[in-house]
Amino acid sequence: MRKMLDEKLARFELLEKQLGDPSVLSDSNRMAAVAREHGGLTRLASKYRRFLEISNEIESSQEMIDGDDEELAELAEAELPELKQKREKLWQELLDLTIGGEDANRTRCVMEIRSGTGGDEAALFAGDLFQMYKRHAEIKGWKTEIMSASPTELGGFKEIIVAFEGEGVYRELQYESGGHRVQRVPETEAKGRIHTSAATVAVMPEPEDVDVDLKPDDYRVDKFNASGPGGQHVNKTESAIRLTHFETGIVVQCQDEKSQHKNLAKALRELRARIYDHKRQEELQKRADTRKTLIGSGDRSQRIRTYNFPENRITDHRINFTLYKLDQVLTGALQPVTDALIEFDRQQLRSSMGALD
Repeated sequence: MRKMLDEKLARFELLEKQLGDPSVLSDSNRMAAVAREHGGLTRLASKYRRFLEISNEIESSQEMIDGDDEELAELAEAELPELKQKREKLWQELLDLTIGGEDANRTRCVMEIRSGTGGDEAALFAGDLFQMYKRHAEIKGWKTEIMSASPTELGGFKEIIVAFEGEGVYRELQYESGGHRVQRVPETEAKGRIHTSAATVAVMPEPEDVDVDLKPDDYRVDKFNASGPGGQHVNKTESAIRLTHFETGIVVQCQDEKSQHKNLAKALRELRARIYDHKRQEELQKRADTRKTLIGSGDRSQRIRTYNFPENRITDHRINFTLYKLDQVLTGALQPVTDALIEFDRQQLRSSMGALD
């Protein structure tokens, strides 16, 4: 963890210098990206700086205690317990800020919701999940932007990709990655039988431009006519965009906007997020043995949660958490669930890191 904090502080200090660089100030897009990343690291960096300052004070005090000046040694010994207490408090606060790994402080993420087994009912459930996250984002004051969507005739989604932006957005939503299962009686079910269907959610931190060096030569651009709602326009212009990344084989496409330029911009955002997530998952796999908890692992094949309508129950299987307020959760009151997951991860992290000497 110390190595990661050192890297974050070094990055923060580099960004501080860039904020005063005339070449950065003259480029509004680059300036916005630098300022955004700098803002996301400010809280962590300032606490770690203070932690290092107090650690140095403790080291100096210890040298005084071991020295020949008895008066100085006595003063240092009196101050040492309070300094250690302050350092321990800062360490715990740093642990809390790093819950979720190195991307915990990202202020932007991309969420993909896909219907699974269950046909139309699964697509409707995917729509319910989207509405749940959208309402939760509204309560939190986050921005929501639909990147692309494949709606069904009954009002659900085969797939919908959404971008969220705001303070703490990835810290919370990362825990939503995995398989979600619903148990309810469909409106079309005449005999009142409970059906089970599923959807998968994947949450990817959205990187800054500096995190993914993506050049035009790294991917292929295909332009095609958009399909779906939109009247005659969709059949006449090649506004839809498909991008294929050569190295990873990742393919993304966007056709929601009438403007080809806007569709390309959205597709590039999603491609960056998917490439970053691909590299991140490879790194996480290498570290798998060091952290056994599945919380926030992002494994889509893992069933993480069940939504039982007849019992008004939501259960998160990773931490054996059950809440009999499913109706409230679906209208955006997701906070008790995310709080429970974050607290579980906090306790896991604290027990693995321990206290300072």
